[in-house]
Amino acid sequence: MLFAVLLFLSTVSSAQTGYDNIIQINGVVMTADSLRAVPGATILVKNKNRGVEAEYNGVFSLVCYKGDTLEFSCIGFRSKDFVVSKDLQGQYYSIIQLMVQDTFYLPETIIKPLPSKEAFDYAFKYWHIPNDQYELARKNTDAYLLRMLAYSLPMDGHEAQSRQLQKQAQDAVYYGQRPPMNILNPIAWGEFFEAWKRGDYRRKNYNPYRGSK
Repeated sequence: MLFAVLLFLSTVSSAQTGYDNIIQINGVVMTADSLRAVPGATILVKNKNRGVEAEYNGVFSLVCYKGDTLEFSCIGFRSKDFVVSKDLQGQYYSIIQLMVQDTFYLPETIIKPLPSKEAFDYAFKYWHIPNDQYELARKNTDAYLLRMLAYSLPMDGHEAQSRQLQKQAQDAVYYGQRPPMNILNPIAWGEFFEAWKRGDYRRKNYNPYRGSK
């Protein structure tokens, strides 16, 4: 009985200690110079692979452990770390996190005109501009090119095996007997007459004086 009571008390104390270690951080992310909200700021718990994103007015809410480090980041601002103190009392804490805008300096770019109109005409006519990744992807996925490759390239091992299996299955259906002839098939004759009525067998672009094209 004494052992069971001690085990129960230790479990309760550890559960209370774990609960006391959890804290909910509520706050607002704002700019340091004008105190404007920073929408879409990301608040991550370092080394925990979880976090939240601030709303359009910069408000956020996050549950973490006391002692964790929160990393505030947003495009155009310097990242900022906030260490949650282990000595905080209670399970709720409110902060206002100020972020400083960061300036990016791009390398210098000098744009020069062509020396003359004739040089511009020559360059516009003969210069070769390499295709970008979007243009290369568009050409590689062109429907006509894919159809041409499908007709011109030989079958691979999987296609050849499928063709052979289909042929063996078809031969097994009529094994020991003569396969049917479509010349006596009324369904095939019906499809032929329907195609004839639609004009599928007419010559295209026929000219009686120049012949067919």
